Amino acid sequence: MTDVAVRGSLWLFAVNLVSKSSQIVVTLALALFLTEADLGAVALTVSIVNIGQVIQAMGVYDIVSRTALDPLRTAGTVLTMSVAAGTVLAVVLVATANPIAAALGAPDASGMLRLAALTLPFTAAGGVQMALMHRELDFRRRMLPDAGGMLIGAAVTVTLAANGTGPTALVLGLLCTAVAQPVLAAVAGARIRPTWDRDAAAEAAQWLVVVGPGALIAVLLINVDYLAIGHVLGPEAVGGYSLAFRIAWVPYIMIAVVLGGVLFPICAELVRNGQSDQLPDTLRRFTTATLVITGGLYATVALSAHGIVVLGEQWAGAARLLSLLCGYGLGLGLLHVWYQVIRAAGHARQYLALEAAHLVALLTALVFTTGLGPAAVAITQVTVVWLLVPVTWLVLRRNGLAFPIPIRTIAGVLGAALACYAVSTLLPDSTTVTGLITTGLVLLATYCAIALPLNRTVLIGLKERA
Repeated sequence: MTDVAVRGSLWLFAVNLVSKSSQIVVTLALALFLTEADLGAVALTVSIVNIGQVIQAMGVYDIVSRTALDPLRTAGTVLTMSVAAGTVLAVVLVATANPIAAALGAPDASGMLRLAALTLPFTAAGGVQMALMHRELDFRRRMLPDAGGMLIGAAVTVTLAANGTGPTALVLGLLCTAVAQPVLAAVAGARIRPTWDRDAAAEAAQWLVVVGPGALIAVLLINVDYLAIGHVLGPEAVGGYSLAFRIAWVPYIMIAVVLGGVLFPICAELVRNGQSDQLPDTLRRFTTATLVITGGLYATVALSAHGIVVLGEQWAGAARLLSLLCGYGLGLGLLHVWYQVIRAAGHARQYLALEAAHLVALLTALVFTTGLGPAAVAITQVTVVWLLVPVTWLVLRRNGLAFPIPIRTIAGVLGAALACYAVSTLLPDSTTVTGLITTGLVLLATYCAIALPLNRTVLIGLKERA
């Protein structure tokens, strides 16, 4: 398990590095070539499609990772279910694009929404193929469909945006990515035939009843702010917020999601092997890594947020939003890692309750804060996510999954962040690409010089037997 976990972490990191780097390039290209209103319309369209993708998948990774049945027959059955759901959703979105776009305050986005809906059956198929690789921690094979598909889509988007295609450039890129993923996954060896196994379908249905709603709530949590801002303030307000959110989302995806993606199958195997007593120490190691690594990246990004103007002066207002959303990303990353152990240990209903509480609290707060502007929405996100951190810790403790609070790690992260702040006051506010890179490297080096020596066992711990 040790070598597999380490290799899995490295390969998943490599996959995310390539795929998310391509997304960063797309984000920068869109910021350079689109207006705030155009970027807002794109963000709203993608939010609706993201929700559709989760509805059609409904916990695919969990089902394939946890099943004790034949994984190929289970995957084939889930493939049938998922593609069928994706096809139905695509038809529904195409038919209702006009009223949905109008409700979001972006009636001109209906055409993009129809085009984006066509991606759903393809992402359904690709998701099941990659879930099978995920079960075996075979992230090396995921490089081709996941990263390869993203690179194809990014190339299409950037090329079209540079040639003046407008916001439709991103949607066409998404469609290319969606079609490429199942094709490339088949080339990589994940050839799953649609089938129907009654036992597998029954197991999937039982698991979907709990995990499916949780997955839907999770995607609503990261998209409802876009929808609220669009409905109340319009797509132009979504534009600046979405740019800040996309940038703040990168450390979460690159680190927390990678660690969580490796942690879940590891914990699931520990449970299957009757080694549940090792879950707390495994979680401790991954929590420490999450705090230390994402803490450094978020400190660097937050203190360099003013540099967002290199993409254009129209984005100056997004700097404050970016700083705030860094706090949100750090808290969400911590919750994401903790949720993996709660689900793997068989407490999926408690996971669902936590996600539901998060969504209810967020929606309630947004009713009162959205009208105050995007900054108020960002503050709401930060506040609600950090209120959930102690609540989730209590759930871990109640189920015997908690570990001693890592005071040394927390002190190291906070001390390093404060040192970065002190250094940032001595550095000039550069608005050039070169200056911004230099500032970021100086801040990151400062953080590492303090945080890493205090947590020398972080990476070493991940290599040890959980």
